Parts: sequence; C-alpha cells; structure tokens
Amino acid sequence: MAITDDLRKTFSNPTPLYFAAGTADLALQQAKKVPALVEQLRAEAPARIEAVRNTDPKAVQERATVRVRETQENLQNKVGELFGSLDTDLKKLGENAQDLALRGVGIAAEYAVKARETYEKVAEHGEQAVRTWRGDAAEGIEDIAVAVEPPAAEPKPVPRPEPVEPVEVEDDTPAAVKKPAAKKAPVRKNTAKKTTPPAK
Repeated sequence: MAITDDLRKTFSNPTPLYFAAGTADLALQQAKKVPALVEQLRAEAPARIEAVRNTDPKAVQERATVRVRETQENLQNKVGELFGSLDTDLKKLGENAQDLALRGVGIAAEYAVKARETYEKVAEHGEQAVRTWRGDAAEGIEDIAVAVEPPAAEPKPVPRPEPVEPVEVEDDTPAAVKKPAAKKAPVRKNTAKKTTPPAK
C-alpha cells in the first residue's frame, strides 16, 4: 500500500508539469529574441569576414607559437612551485583532505538548496503561465475584485405617511376655514454599516 500511495502522490503532484510549462514559456521568451540576434550577426558578418581575409597567416602562427611557449613556461614554473611547497607531513595532508571534503559537502548542500529554489520559481512561473493560457488569471482578478469591493447599497423604501384622520374642533370659525391637523411621521435615521476592505 505504501508504494501505491507514493505513486498516487507522485502522479497527483502538478509541480513537475508546472516546471515543464515554465521552462517552455521561458524558452519561448528567449526564442523571440533570436531574430534580432540573427539580424545583428548578419549586419556584422561582412566586417568580420573582411578582417579574417586581411589577416596574415604567418603573423597568426607566430602569435600562437609565442603563446604556447609562454603557457608552457608558466605551467612548468607552477608545477615546480607546487612540488617545492608541497608539505610532506601526512597529518597535515589528512587534515587538508578532511577540510576540503567538509567544504565540498557544504557547497553541495548549498547548490542543492539553490537548485530547489530555482525549481520552485520556475514551477511557479509555469503555474502562472498555465493560468494565463487557460484564462484563469482573469477569473482570479474578478474574485479579488469581488472580495475587495463593498456590496452595493440597496435603496431603502421611503416610508409613506400615515393617513391623516380629520380632527373635529369646536370653534366659532366657519367650516371652510377649518383644516384637519396632520400627524408627523417619525423620522428614521439611515444607519448603514461601513465596511473596510481587507488589508493586504
């Protein structure tokens, strides 16, 4: 069962696929630069070819011979210095070997960490590229916009005044002058809650 679970985890992990997609996307971005480089080389090619044609083969051979002799002399000097300064004490050689081995392990661990970080960055880039290819990026932006925007306030109905009942007042004033007393409707205050967008 453990092998089956390991295989299931391995095949359900999309990170390697995202890494491949990220690598392909980065390669595509670099491939778009190739035409400009080809044009640059095409423009520079005649001058370089002319420079090669004008070069004297004997002068090139003489320079190469001088360089080879200088390199050979330097190499012999370095080897002589190395053997002259080589410590014959086996204890020191053992300590140096152990120190170099530990340094090598440390450097290998450091490179492994850097490789893992680079792998994760390329996989993340690939995931973003896949989302862009599928159009999921727009949906993600819409989800963020819905979460950030406050909900639209619904218009509240305006309260209707209550019907006024006529009040009879006994006065000496003529009936045409009398007006019914009106009741005032209670004033309601609009208490809308203010929401603040979530902090990023």
